[in-house]
Amino acid sequence: MKKVLKKTLSLALVAMLAVSSLAGCKKEEKSDVFKIGLSGPLTGGAAAYGDAVKKGAQLAVEEINANGGINGYQVEMKMEDDEHDAEKAINAYNSLKDWGMQMMVGAVTSAPCIAIEGEAVNDNLFLLTPSGTAVDCISGDNAFRVCFSDPTQGAKSAEYIGQKNIAKKVAVIYDSSDPYSSGIYESFKAESTSRGITVVAAEAFTADSKTDFKVQLQKAKDSGAELLFLPIYYQEASLILKQANEIGYKPIIFGCDGLDGILGVENFDKSLAEGVMLLTPFAADEQNAATQSFVKKYAEKYNNEVPMQFAADAYDAVYAIKAAIEKANVTPDMDVSEICDALKVAMTQITLDGLTGTITWSSNGEPNKEPKAVTIVNGEYKAN
Repeated sequence: MKKVLKKTLSLALVAMLAVSSLAGCKKEEKSDVFKIGLSGPLTGGAAAYGDAVKKGAQLAVEEINANGGINGYQVEMKMEDDEHDAEKAINAYNSLKDWGMQMMVGAVTSAPCIAIEGEAVNDNLFLLTPSGTAVDCISGDNAFRVCFSDPTQGAKSAEYIGQKNIAKKVAVIYDSSDPYSSGIYESFKAESTSRGITVVAAEAFTADSKTDFKVQLQKAKDSGAELLFLPIYYQEASLILKQANEIGYKPIIFGCDGLDGILGVENFDKSLAEGVMLLTPFAADEQNAATQSFVKKYAEKYNNEVPMQFAADAYDAVYAIKAAIEKANVTPDMDVSEICDALKVAMTQITLDGLTGTITWSSNGEPNKEPKAVTIVNGEYKAN
């Protein structure tokens, strides 16, 4: 009996030592690549945004790796589909954590980004959203963005319309259930008065009622609005343009980055978008060397596709991470929290000459750069 007990204890001790040894080996494992995780909609109504972000980021990663990597280390990228859904975004985030994500580009849209940011704060994981515009997308000191925030987009839209004297009477149709749309509307309304603009109609819809806009459009038409401001996503905007045409309402249309993608909506008559203006930091027809090089490489890689703003945002996001890593001398064997602490300081010390402008970042995560606008002409985006 004593021999059996002694043998059992010996086996148990061996097992414990083996587990301890394995645990020790795991702890000592060091990554020799930087792992960047992405989350965004690859399916569903906002899939054009996620697809563009994936393509823009992938192009940047491939360029960086071909040129020797970051501090001599290669970069791996993985993207998970969040379907523009907050709950699914959490699942995507956890899947990327299991993969070994060390920093994140995402989420792409606002509601999922807000959900993910809460998780990233708890993990002290560095997050740089290319296109999450809601204020709370970067609520923690671990988070930054490439795009303008909703308040900035709304205020800059009013400023642009006022400075260019495009219209004095404006109607707005917005999604009151979406933080992106309602946030832009509120800041646009606040800025309008000082820009000589009167909001003569403000008509809301929600996620449960976003297919029939004839009531909102008729009120906008009856108000005498010269311009219809649409701080919404491209799917709903395509329906609004179609239904406005059906009732003979042809105002000037102005939107923000959410309208980018409208030309790719299936079965949409592109002629209905003629003259549509949108605030955006990127136009594929800009005649500078960086833009033309990006557009050429993008077309070669993705079947002659013309990149939209979201692709440029993601491309800039990856290169901003590269610049911050180099500034802080970060290496991939550092843990996630150490990397985050280093990058959130370095981001405030770099200047990126990006596709979407020359960008610096404040300690609150907001970018500093000049706004731009484009107009749709003959089915293409033209820089203003």
